[in-house]
Amino acid sequence: MKKTNWLVAGILVLSAILFSLGVYKKMTGLEADTLDTRVIAVIPKGTASMWWEVVHKGAMAAGNELGYQITWNGPEQETDREKQIQAVEDAIVKNADGIVLGPNDAKALVRPVQKIKASGIPCVIIDSAVEADPTDYVSFVATDNYLGGAEAARRLGGVLGGRGHVALTKFVQNSASTDNRAKGFRETLEIEFPNIRIVAEQYTLGTVEDARQKTVDMLMKNKNIEGLFAVNHPASVGAYKAIVNQGMAGTIRMVGFDSDPILLEGIAEGHVEALIVQNPFQIGYQGVAACVSAIEGKTVLKNQPVESMIVDNKNLAEMKEKFPAALGL
Repeated sequence: MKKTNWLVAGILVLSAILFSLGVYKKMTGLEADTLDTRVIAVIPKGTASMWWEVVHKGAMAAGNELGYQITWNGPEQETDREKQIQAVEDAIVKNADGIVLGPNDAKALVRPVQKIKASGIPCVIIDSAVEADPTDYVSFVATDNYLGGAEAARRLGGVLGGRGHVALTKFVQNSASTDNRAKGFRETLEIEFPNIRIVAEQYTLGTVEDARQKTVDMLMKNKNIEGLFAVNHPASVGAYKAIVNQGMAGTIRMVGFDSDPILLEGIAEGHVEALIVQNPFQIGYQGVAACVSAIEGKTVLKNQPVESMIVDNKNLAEMKEKFPAALGL
């Protein structure tokens, strides 16, 4: 074979090898610059929420600092259990080095968590508990949700003078974090404010609009409502919009959970008494950091509580300056 033909043949073989490698990397979800990079799959409850976007930022910050690639994949809506289960399956198939999971259903995600363990992949649960055996995951990073609900009850009980009728705008069923907030709120009222009665409560479909509609329904059917607690970001924003739309802002005393610019505006205007605010950035950051420690064989605390904060009109300016990410700013 002539020298020129040998050269052409060599180029063709090299091209075929490079092409095959490119196809392989695409099929396995790996890019050229990540073949040697360890990957942690972060699977949120939902990707459409501003709150989870702040969790994403915290996870990315930890990944960049600790030398891990972070993938972010989950359902758009927090009610889509099947999509979240599929995201777990995908992470297992792609052989992620670690998985950080915010379960959107405490019961439905038990078997996927068990499957992660069986695959030998360290799993850290963030934000909301799962009803799996604690040995099925390496750590749980979350707000103390029961205590957050209790703090909301104390704040609302105080502004109502220890008596009155209140409503409770809840999230979707089997969301352990928000169910615990509702439980903390209810039980604290029963013990510390026996003259305050919950006269209406509704689960929602996990969206702002449904929370707004459900809250309007409660307000219309119960004209004696004087206070309201909403258990998370979409529930709080929806409930606040309902109160404003019904012309009851300032009349119904509201305490919300999680932050949003519209809710901070409500505090400034005197229409929201207080917000119990988590630190989603730290939840994402600490979740990834715990997963890295597990991957690298280091000791990991089984429970890692992330402290929540109370925002009201007395500390609003200070909190905006100190914790803009936690407030969603």
